[in-house]
Amino acid sequence: MDTLEMSRAQVRERIKQIRAAMTRHDLFGYLVPTADPHLSEYPPKRWESRAWLSGFTGSAGTLLVTQNFAGLWVDSRYWSQAEAEVAATGIEVMRLASVAGLGYIDWLNRNVKAGDRFGADAQVLGVATGRALADALKACGASLVTGIDLFDEIWSDRPALPATPISEHLAPFAPTSRSDKLASVRKAMAALGANAHLVSSLDDIAWIFNLRGSDVQYNPVFVAHALIETDRARLFIGADKVGSELEDALRRDGVEIAPYAEARSALAGLPAGARILIDPRRVTLGMTEAIRPEIVVIEAVNPSTFAKSRKTEQELAKVREAMIQDGIALARFFSWFETALGHERITEITVDEKLTAERARQPDFVSCSFGTIAAFNANGAMPHYHATSASHAVIEGNGLLLIDSGGQYLSGTTDITRVVPIGTPSPAQRRDFTLVLKGMINLSRAKFPRGTRSPNLDALARAPIWAEGIDYGHGTGHGVGYYLNVHEGPQSISQTVANEPHTAMEPGMITSNEPGIYRPGQWGVRIENLVVNVPAEKTPFGEFLAFETLTLCPIDTRCLDHSLLREDELAWLNAYHRTVFERLAPGLEGAALEWLKVRTAPV
Repeated sequence: MDTLEMSRAQVRERIKQIRAAMTRHDLFGYLVPTADPHLSEYPPKRWESRAWLSGFTGSAGTLLVTQNFAGLWVDSRYWSQAEAEVAATGIEVMRLASVAGLGYIDWLNRNVKAGDRFGADAQVLGVATGRALADALKACGASLVTGIDLFDEIWSDRPALPATPISEHLAPFAPTSRSDKLASVRKAMAALGANAHLVSSLDDIAWIFNLRGSDVQYNPVFVAHALIETDRARLFIGADKVGSELEDALRRDGVEIAPYAEARSALAGLPAGARILIDPRRVTLGMTEAIRPEIVVIEAVNPSTFAKSRKTEQELAKVREAMIQDGIALARFFSWFETALGHERITEITVDEKLTAERARQPDFVSCSFGTIAAFNANGAMPHYHATSASHAVIEGNGLLLIDSGGQYLSGTTDITRVVPIGTPSPAQRRDFTLVLKGMINLSRAKFPRGTRSPNLDALARAPIWAEGIDYGHGTGHGVGYYLNVHEGPQSISQTVANEPHTAMEPGMITSNEPGIYRPGQWGVRIENLVVNVPAEKTPFGEFLAFETLTLCPIDTRCLDHSLLREDELAWLNAYHRTVFERLAPGLEGAALEWLKVRTAPV
């Protein structure tokens, strides 16, 4: 039996085990989201339950298991990957039209019967999702059972809680003090009428307390809950993760350290008259179930979510330093790559290794900000493709190589996608590349009223692509943290995100700009820069914002179809390349500097 078949057999056996556990608890079915008690995008290994059970390794997806059905709901980013990874396991891939979809609820509406008991672990089920699920089941005469974690029964070698220590994010990299951040959170709490605030989202906690960790791969966060009250703040965290000096520093700022497991009991012990603020999209049902009925619950977006998205001028100055370091690493990598291509055996894995090594040479580098996507030709048509030792392509012949990568620096977080030609790209590939570039330029040049809801900007990037009868299935842009998660909110430039007030664009927000075109089985094109909202002008009609491009790396002009570009688009590209050269050249020499001169030459 080969490795792939062994893996599939293992998944089939695990599905049998969870069905047996469902029988013991009299459950019709069981929901397995991609989540942890903090609703993280990337859960620590202890809560990688969906991946462990299904074999699907993508970063988003929901598994639903009954006695005679197993379905994995994924959006278009993962359709091809999911089909390949769960083939022959008995799991059916259910295609979602939107990243925000809850298609499994529609399935339950059609299949659940009155009296059925449906299970989910409240500790990893978001409040908003739990309510939607419970309402759907109730309408069918069924019930939601939330107090059972079946994985504690069937996952015999389940990983423990992460135990790595945490550290402070210090000045000058953290220009705003912990006490000032706590004061700003408390001011926002008071404005909402709250005297207590539960924070479970790991990036919010890391930002508020100026702390960083390594409990989640690529994201410098740590597993904890926080309860902030008017006159005290408690950080619930694993034993031995906070050293004595750091604990003293936290205590001086009014922060108490408590065991991770005591967060629920602290909520249950809130005094009469407490009015607690929670964000229903960033807190689990299991946590809120601990709050006594007489306590007033106020629901709103975490104040820190807004605050950390609006980078200060001091933070933006550091981010620009990080972009220079990242750009230097990229220039050195591409200089090596173009010289070695055709002379050395280069695979998608080689690309990841060499690029990561160049970033690691930079003084502020900590880690990658996500797993590098190096995807040649057909692999590039899968937006979240990841090469493995068992399955990867050799870079040779003709086509397009897509590289989506990023770094975590003490001075900021980067995320960039470039596409480079291998051999001679075809006219069709040049056309797709140029259409994507036109979309990226169109959004880059946008000017818009302050407070514009970010989903409304999505069409600007799509317009040149739509004009040719083409579209792409992912959002155009996500928020980016400051030495934090590479994906953060509240803004999202996406046609599938609800157009809500909290998505308003404000100065200091860093967002990706990454349209694409994907031809299944052939190639993919995505070009990505990070941009920041900056003041543009004030007119009688209000205050307007524009985008400053932060990313510093040439866009490969060898892939262009010049006939599709207008003069103003060429002018934007040439101006961008002048900026890239001016900022990176002082840090480069030799072959890398010569490469930069060639790749930033005017067109």
